[in-house]
Amino acid sequence: MIIKEISAKSVLDSRGDKTILVSVRTDVGSFSASSPNGKSVGKHEKKSYKKSLSEDIKTLRKFSEYFSKEIIEKFDDLRRVEDIVDGHIGANTLFALESVILKAIAEQQKKEVWQLINSDAKNFPRLVGNCIGGGKHVSSNTNKKPDFQEFLIIPNLKSVEKSYKVNKKIKDDLKDILKTKDEKFKEKKNDEDAWIISLNEKKVLEILKEFGLPLGVDIASSSFFSRKKYQYNNPMLKRTSEEQFAYLSNLIKNFDLFYVEDPFNEEDFENFANLLKKFPDKLIVGDDLTVTNYKRLLKAIKMKSVNGIIIKPNQIGSLIEVKNVVELAKKNNIKTIFSHRSGETNETILADLAFGFQADFLKSGITGKEREVKMKRMIEIERNLNEKDKENP
Repeated sequence: MIIKEISAKSVLDSRGDKTILVSVRTDVGSFSASSPNGKSVGKHEKKSYKKSLSEDIKTLRKFSEYFSKEIIEKFDDLRRVEDIVDGHIGANTLFALESVILKAIAEQQKKEVWQLINSDAKNFPRLVGNCIGGGKHVSSNTNKKPDFQEFLIIPNLKSVEKSYKVNKKIKDDLKDILKTKDEKFKEKKNDEDAWIISLNEKKVLEILKEFGLPLGVDIASSSFFSRKKYQYNNPMLKRTSEEQFAYLSNLIKNFDLFYVEDPFNEEDFENFANLLKKFPDKLIVGDDLTVTNYKRLLKAIKMKSVNGIIIKPNQIGSLIEVKNVVELAKKNNIKTIFSHRSGETNETILADLAFGFQADFLKSGITGKEREVKMKRMIEIERNLNEKDKENP
């Protein structure tokens, strides 16, 4: 596949913020891909853009002719792409660029994008659905909200399609339940299309526990960690690291939490490890702690801090690095959770990446068109493979 031209422009994400869309013209057609934006951003993430979105757009145009001499035929050829643009563009731009190149290669070879990563892939990820939101994903103008960022339901079903339907039904059922439990509930949704409520995390978990499904929380602790304490607002109190540990331990026990993401601030590898040691059968997941970064994951492995890692490709930009991180995680029995961001686009490649890399989980919300397109793409992959299995029993 030969790249004849590369261009880029800004488009709006699901929050109405600008992000990048990269287009390529090749000898097999024209293709485009976009990158999401995060609001809850780990401080160790790669910069989204080298200097700015507009500068990255200009840079890609300048580099367009450099690609005309490159013949790109497989996933690992992305290294050559990275050699050309290394140090000149940010992570969002690199992710969109590599995504669109994979689409073009797949079209030329009459394959699906996931097949470029692993043509033998067969295991589907469990869906992680955010049904109630809080923290930075809810407007700061809201008087009261949960301090935890996400409340998650995680059906343990083999079928992606069935899990998708279960999550949607629960989220819809929650609307009527929340009307009776929260007098301030206005049927409004946050950045990730999850319900906005005024209840605190304990009351939310009490409601969700009644559904009888595995539950999880994305605490996003770094977002409310300041002056060596966790600054809760609902109700207002300050917890030391020791108090945070005790509080979370009680929540895990009382609500049988299956999944706990970012329970401590992004530098506290030690308390992550302590929590995992106390609850080895639960998923203690790093996001801001690890930011899809090989070196950060190595440290987490050395300190036994996590047994689950969030994979957000645009945190690191390079899909080669995503591959390295996933392989390191799998080698060390750490579960991988491919994840959307709060500012999403209609881009679907996250599903192909999650399936190709054989992720254990896909975290992509429950409703909202920018989120559902990713789950519908995963369902499409599932249906296609099921049809092939019927044809070739």
